[in-house]
Amino acid sequence: MEQTEAPSLESQVIAALKTCYDPEIPVNIYELGLIYELQVSEPGEVQVKMTLTTPNCPVADRLPRDVEAKLRAIPGVADVKVDLVWEPPWDMGKMSDVARVSLGFDLGPSNGTRLTRLGS
Repeated sequence: MEQTEAPSLESQVIAALKTCYDPEIPVNIYELGLIYELQVSEPGEVQVKMTLTTPNCPVADRLPRDVEAKLRAIPGVADVKVDLVWEPPWDMGKMSDVARVSLGFDLGPSNGTRLTRLGS
């Protein structure tokens, strides 16, 4: 009988981050590139540095708390620290290809060239 390995704590944390959304954008915060740094230590300590699409984001006070709550709910997570940072500023170049496709952007060159919206 083949045993399957339990997912690592880090993969569980990433999966939880992928359930967090800015309500104005139909792509999760992980694929949007809002997570700048993620550290998961052996005793279950999780540190996240994240940003928002703009400092004026209407969920600026709520989204980091939602992230923290979702991460604390993961079995094996002992402590969570979420830092909201503004440097470097978020830009569309931080989005994953998954996010770009989900939002209808062409996957053309990602060398700093401006993205064009499909159908435009």
